[in-house]
Amino acid sequence: MSSGPPPSHPNVNPKPQPDLTLTGTLDREATHRLCEEARATLQATGADVLVCDVADLGPPVLAAIDALARLQLTARRAGGRIRLRNPAPHLRELLDLVGIPMEIEMERQAEQREPPGRVQEAVEARDPPL
Repeated sequence: MSSGPPPSHPNVNPKPQPDLTLTGTLDREATHRLCEEARATLQATGADVLVCDVADLGPPVLAAIDALARLQLTARRAGGRIRLRNPAPHLRELLDLVGIPMEIEMERQAEQREPPGRVQEAVEARDPPL
């Protein structure tokens, strides 16, 4: 019996998840350009998901909701879907209100923790009790 390395498993390479960044206020012209870019990106990469970073999107108004709905429809027609990254709470609430389901991806923030408390080895007589 040989004790060589275990048989290798084929590498599974997930499809890439391209990004599309939405910024500012979206009007019809901007929405049309974004949809064309989304369609071209999904077709060129063969990706199933187009991640739309909406952290810098303007105020959550109906034009933004319309743009996101059109992007979702465009992605579905191209065989994929969109996922929103870092939507503002107001945008998420407005999407829920109008009934447009969207996948949400929140950017992970490192937890801020306090350093562990230390045991005080010596106490001065003048120190107040804790």
